[in-house]
Amino acid sequence: MIDNIINRIGSFFVHGEGEQLIFTSISFWIFFTIVYAVFTVVYKQYTLKNLFLFAVSIFFYWKASGLFFLLLLTTCIYDYFIARAIPRQQNPAIRKLLCGISVVVNLGLLCYFKYAYFFTDSYNQIFHTEHKVFNYFAHWGNSLFDGTPFRVDKILLPVGISFYTFKTISYTIDVYKGRMEPVKNFVDYAFYLSFFPQVLIGPIVRARDFMPQARQPFSLSKYQFGLALFMILNGLFKKMVFGDYLAVNFIDIIYSNPLLYSGFENFFAVIAYSLQVYLDFSGYTDVAIGICLLMGYKLKPNFNSPYKARNVGEFWKRWHISLSTWLQDYLYIPLGGNKKGTAASYIIIAILTIFISLMLNATWLLWFMGSLAVVLLMVSFISPGIRNAVNTNINLMITMLLGGLWHGATLNFIVWGGLNGIGIVVYKFWKRISPYEKIKTLPVHFWKVFNTFIFISATRVFFRAEDMDQANEVFKKIWNDLHMSQLVPILEHYWREFAMMTIAFIVHWLPTDVKWQYKKIFIKAPVWAKVMIVVLTVMLIFQTMSTELKPPIYFSF
Repeated sequence: MIDNIINRIGSFFVHGEGEQLIFTSISFWIFFTIVYAVFTVVYKQYTLKNLFLFAVSIFFYWKASGLFFLLLLTTCIYDYFIARAIPRQQNPAIRKLLCGISVVVNLGLLCYFKYAYFFTDSYNQIFHTEHKVFNYFAHWGNSLFDGTPFRVDKILLPVGISFYTFKTISYTIDVYKGRMEPVKNFVDYAFYLSFFPQVLIGPIVRARDFMPQARQPFSLSKYQFGLALFMILNGLFKKMVFGDYLAVNFIDIIYSNPLLYSGFENFFAVIAYSLQVYLDFSGYTDVAIGICLLMGYKLKPNFNSPYKARNVGEFWKRWHISLSTWLQDYLYIPLGGNKKGTAASYIIIAILTIFISLMLNATWLLWFMGSLAVVLLMVSFISPGIRNAVNTNINLMITMLLGGLWHGATLNFIVWGGLNGIGIVVYKFWKRISPYEKIKTLPVHFWKVFNTFIFISATRVFFRAEDMDQANEVFKKIWNDLHMSQLVPILEHYWREFAMMTIAFIVHWLPTDVKWQYKKIFIKAPVWAKVMIVVLTVMLIFQTMSTELKPPIYFSF
């Protein structure tokens, strides 16, 4: 008995053994309870508090990603010193060079770990070669340790690298632009970059928003405590009770082999996945925001009822807000935004067009885009207004295409990002001639929301499918095998899943004021009532959760 306890405790400190420290595991809440207990002792001493949180965050990342914690530490070190060096330089060219080095190194590491297979496979497909991925970091590690402890034929993706890379890039650029002073204390910056509630799947918190809080005295009012507790319970409930249930009992089954199921089953799986990815990601984010608030750190909301959006552009203002605003501020606007085009805009869109055409083996797309570019170029010289519109939409398409590639290193994600970009561009032109834009009636509002949701859900087929072939299977099955005779048997067979989907949609579409009312009821409830709600919620989660712990969808990004 004692030996088993000792072994379990020992395995807790070893990467790859025991439960993962994700918010949906018991191990995480044991870990957080211990961390918070120590936090209540050291919180008044700023340096000690930040040092402690940095240490436990590195341990947390070690549990999630093993030796890749060294990569995170390396990123902390070189970006800290580069940012410190930037304002000390009198020469603007040197300041720009330092900022550029930071961005290039960070993006280089991200591309190496995340896109090595994608670029190698793409090159092989385009040029009919058979090159293999080679892990240079593993090779150098083997040389350093005079052995072969690391595999050179496989590159693993460090968990959370996409999120902390964007955080550190925004910090360096903000220092270069003069939007904030460089962080003076290394521990403070390392703590910001590695802070455990947000290091794995965000939100992507800006240093200029977070760092002022790192040296402020800790404060947690009764209202903030109630709100934090509500966010945590609400997030766990969304992810584990609704999202995981739909995934295990319906979505994963259909997507395992779409051709075995009817058109309606595939259609409802598409709708259910749109709901699941929201419940999963926003639920996990809610927990992260709640945990940060318990420690005195206030993060901005990352979702704002995205399926209330009336068009694709509005959807992206409501969905994954920390990423959308990051792409806007550090990609779209530097490319020229809605004001002008730059040489980089034209070069990037040309490269992306050629690449996608070759990957899809669609030379017609290359000719079409080339002809379109010539026509638009000619018209642009005649009309400055058209030139501005062309530049704006090129910048927008680049942002969405690269945003798609950020989500995943496959052609599926590029197509997904491109479709969302096309959706935004088409709506920009449609709203100028649409007879419905000035009509404010409820039926028109619902019609806009419905159309937007269906479009977003359709694009998510590429997000969820394993490859382009499976995505095509889903669409063909829905198009060719959608018969009303299937509807009643499907509703009878999956009545539990449809009931949960209905409840989730109703809650999602409730007015914001109504949602705040029941939040306030919980926040203002007496302690005994909060305890009862917590106990009942935890019991319900354990009764409905799947036997296999499902990691968050965005872990793979």
